[in-house]
Amino acid sequence: MDSSIAWNHIDIFAGCGGISLGLHNAGWKGIFAIEKSRMAFSTLKYNLIDQLNHFDWPHWLPITEHDILDVLTNHKKELKELRGKVTLVAGGPPCQGFSLAGKRNENDERNQLVKSYVKFVDLVRPKLLFFENVRGFASPFGEADNERKPYSDFVIRRLEKLGYSVKDFIIDFSDFGVPQKRKRFILIGCQNGNVDTFQEKLYGLKSKFLSAKGLPERTNLKDAISDLQQSHGEFFDSGNGRFIEGIYGPIETPFQQFMRRGINTPNPDSHRFANHREKTINRFKYIHKNCPKGQDIGQEVKDKFNIKKQVIIPLIADEPCNTLTTLPDDYIHYSEPRILTVRECARIQTFNDKFQFRENYTTGGTRRKQQVPRYTQVGNAVPPLFMEIAGIALKAITNG
Repeated sequence: MDSSIAWNHIDIFAGCGGISLGLHNAGWKGIFAIEKSRMAFSTLKYNLIDQLNHFDWPHWLPITEHDILDVLTNHKKELKELRGKVTLVAGGPPCQGFSLAGKRNENDERNQLVKSYVKFVDLVRPKLLFFENVRGFASPFGEADNERKPYSDFVIRRLEKLGYSVKDFIIDFSDFGVPQKRKRFILIGCQNGNVDTFQEKLYGLKSKFLSAKGLPERTNLKDAISDLQQSHGEFFDSGNGRFIEGIYGPIETPFQQFMRRGINTPNPDSHRFANHREKTINRFKYIHKNCPKGQDIGQEVKDKFNIKKQVIIPLIADEPCNTLTTLPDDYIHYSEPRILTVRECARIQTFNDKFQFRENYTTGGTRRKQQVPRYTQVGNAVPPLFMEIAGIALKAITNG
């Protein structure tokens, strides 16, 4: 690698830190991160700042949560002074307004954060860009045929006007050792380098990368989380006696071995089981016995149990998991009559077990618009294992 290049990055719309963790593992150093949610930033701070010392945080920006609009307004001068000093800006605006699984409201205020992303890049002018979002980001908005343009077109045009060579594509993270069928829109921008080679390098290095970690190229759900089953044992949470937490079972696969490196406790972090009522458990048992795995249970079963939820999917053990969402009750564990724990979701997203989550486990009602609890932090993240491979590929295209 070129020793003259500072492998540093700024993480915007950082969430709980999936991108930064992956880049850290790939040998990058953080400058700072911008995340609006106090809850998500609490997790990022504990792991990336307090534990890993990943960031060389500038004196002019307090180490706390920030709205990117406030940073753009209050620190325009400082951001411009970073020109020529930043190798990579990574991140992607909140995706709910673009998701094919959602309402796809063109006027969703979160969609406007895309413009903030472009403005941030314009001020900082990094050498490289990494942009991630749901695959719906590349799908058209608008009712009339002549108005149907995806938001990706807007971003690409604006970045090209700023002098970046840009390449975008859709990637399935399960192709990179992530135990989850998670397709995402990826955009790479480059000032000096061959952006067209990124995808080739990404796929070209994955086999050697995963082999060096003792990991297969594809990991199924059971191989990822079978050591976390409730049947391995449980205990009452000392901080909240109303909830039961799980203990580790024996390590059964290379993926579990990899996730548990450096763990010396019998109790996984954030492995608290939902306090299901008996009728809910019986309903899940019925679904396990009578419904196909890997797809929605269907309206007939929903009517039978008077279920109003839009989607409930019993998971398949021997395939990568369906795409995780921020709603924990979308899925039922592949063999036990319960939803997944935060730690199981984190495993599926490839956060190692040393990575600890902070704040509430979940929330509901109107609070969902303001709060980002643990399940949401995990569901919104970029898998660190993929981001580590991407971080290596980004270095490669910069070196030519």
